[in-house]
Amino acid sequence: MTWSSTLGLISSIALFLPVFFILLFKLSGYKTFPALMIYYLIVFGYNLSTMKYIDPGDDVTRYWGITNNLLDTPLMLGFLIYFSTSPALNRRIKMVIGLFLIFELLILIWKGVNVNAITIIMGPGLAIVIGFCLHFFVKHSKAALMNGKTMGKAIMAAALVFAYGCYAIIYLIHYVFKSSHTDHTFLIYFLVTTFSSLLLCAGIVIERKRIYKLNEVKTARKELADIYKDSVGASTFRRGPMLDFDKEPWKN
Repeated sequence: MTWSSTLGLISSIALFLPVFFILLFKLSGYKTFPALMIYYLIVFGYNLSTMKYIDPGDDVTRYWGITNNLLDTPLMLGFLIYFSTSPALNRRIKMVIGLFLIFELLILIWKGVNVNAITIIMGPGLAIVIGFCLHFFVKHSKAALMNGKTMGKAIMAAALVFAYGCYAIIYLIHYVFKSSHTDHTFLIYFLVTTFSSLLLCAGIVIERKRIYKLNEVKTARKELADIYKDSVGASTFRRGPMLDFDKEPWKN
């Protein structure tokens, strides 16, 4: 087994780990985590097919790769909504997703389904994702340093900044400058994918603990509201600080 195939196998395993942890922690239906899970499932399958660990045929592999590239930006932007605490920013990200899908459609109509179209589409997509990832990384890193409550989000954002920053470099080398050193490019891709996936998993594990604590608070709040719902001062009690103590700590 060559270094390339070994690293390819390791990166494939690493790509499946976020899916594994999302399923393990029952996050597959939680907020925007489904977008992240679908993203990694598509990339995981494509990685296996390009390494010939599964062989659906050259045509299927080719269109799988095209689908992977077309869905990359919309799916990742969809997941990044999870990092936002502003309804206005949520709407902005959704608007960007819609506009980007229209952009993809127009490019495909103009250029057809080929490498040239993918090259045009991937550049702006990478730039947009990197921009949002950097914004959320800075935001949640500051919050994590101040109160430690957004450490999971900060680590996940760091993983995505690293991954997409390196993917942008690979994009320039492979698609724009059309380097002949394809093997070296793949080795870099495998290493980047492995490290970023492992770092993302660490963030998911930490974030799951925060989600668990938040759910405990919500459950306790509901139970207390049920206990005192027939009391004379129930409405006052439900709105009191004893039941709103989770508002500030978890808003990030």
